[in-house]
Amino acid sequence: MTEEAPVSEQQVASRGLFRPQRSNARLYIGFLVAGMLFTGTCNTLLNKVQDMQCVENCDDPDPRNRKNFEQPVYQTLNMFIGELMCLFVAYAASAFTAFRDLHEKAEQAKEAASDLTDLALEAARAEIEQARSERKPLTGRHILLLWLPTLCDICGTTLMNVGLIYTTASIYQMLRGAVVIFSAFFSILFLSHRLRSFQWFALCTVVTGVALVGLSSITGTPSKPASLGVGTDAEAEDVMLAAIGVIMVLAAQVFAAAQFVIEEKIMTRYAVEPILAVGLEGLFGCITVLAAMPILYLLFGLSHPNGFFDFPTGWHQIWDHQGVWVAGIAIALSIAFFNWFGLSVTRTVSSVSRATIDTCRTLFIWMVSLGLGWESFKWLQVVGFVLLVYGTFLYNGVVRPPKPFRRHGGEEIIDETEPILPRE
Repeated sequence: MTEEAPVSEQQVASRGLFRPQRSNARLYIGFLVAGMLFTGTCNTLLNKVQDMQCVENCDDPDPRNRKNFEQPVYQTLNMFIGELMCLFVAYAASAFTAFRDLHEKAEQAKEAASDLTDLALEAARAEIEQARSERKPLTGRHILLLWLPTLCDICGTTLMNVGLIYTTASIYQMLRGAVVIFSAFFSILFLSHRLRSFQWFALCTVVTGVALVGLSSITGTPSKPASLGVGTDAEAEDVMLAAIGVIMVLAAQVFAAAQFVIEEKIMTRYAVEPILAVGLEGLFGCITVLAAMPILYLLFGLSHPNGFFDFPTGWHQIWDHQGVWVAGIAIALSIAFFNWFGLSVTRTVSSVSRATIDTCRTLFIWMVSLGLGWESFKWLQVVGFVLLVYGTFLYNGVVRPPKPFRRHGGEEIIDETEPILPRE
């Protein structure tokens, strides 16, 4: 009796045990990429639209006396509601998969016979699946570990929502690229990652790009066109608010980076479907924000009427102004679809493509903002954005390192790893 030759994963796939790509795979991937770009662009633009909705003194002839919607905590809750929708998708997908597998087993049982090769292929599939799932499943009380990155997400998202109030949509999106800086340092401290020489150079490039983008926001035309020409005091206030916006967005990247590192730490030990993780973080986020709202209102909201923590006033502003709640619904839906599109793209394209997609998203936000007249064109912002993109691409291995940073035998080896990019 001759020994059966070992069966490779490619052979398993060729026999249909792993689904082959369909002829329209390119069209499907194109649909996913387009959906990710569209919903990702809408996320930022819709948040800015909501910030621009007038909720008080809207008929006052002086634009500076009008009050726009400024409720960053409600916007954070809105984001988690969008992520919570992914939980229903995850459970629906799990139920569908279980039903499909049961149906396939029933069909296989009806077949007359199964030769040794089929048995070998089945055993190979089981071996491959076992190798892929060496991590323990994230179940039981271990699910609560996802509450840690959720807390970071709450802090980071709220700070970014405050920053978006005081700066433009494009600068807000560009400054989010600073997450690569903090993620790199946290990865060194807590994950024992080692950076190559070209990655240190990339981080310096990103720092320079972020500095130029932030400077363009402070020194350029104020983000509120209606406030121009009303005096030096008003202009100084606009500059100060723009600086606050930049600082808030940059500070938020510390929490975003911590979220990346904690999630990576969890994912290396436990196996969990990404869309399920997003849904669970959405659930934990909603619970935490709703529980914190009464406390924040008693501590800060009562003493600061119409402020960020005056939640009763914010609630009335939402329901009394159609533009605010319509934008809120659109934001929640766009976040839900963005996460689905993004996770689907992650499964089908390389990290190079994902980095390119995220850059295109920033460009689209910039172009739409310019087209709508929300901001003016600034060359300093262009230079900063180019440096920011180049540094991010270089760090993530999308572009070749400069010659001084290559090894003597050729180009420095770049791993195809998950890129560090902004996320919702």
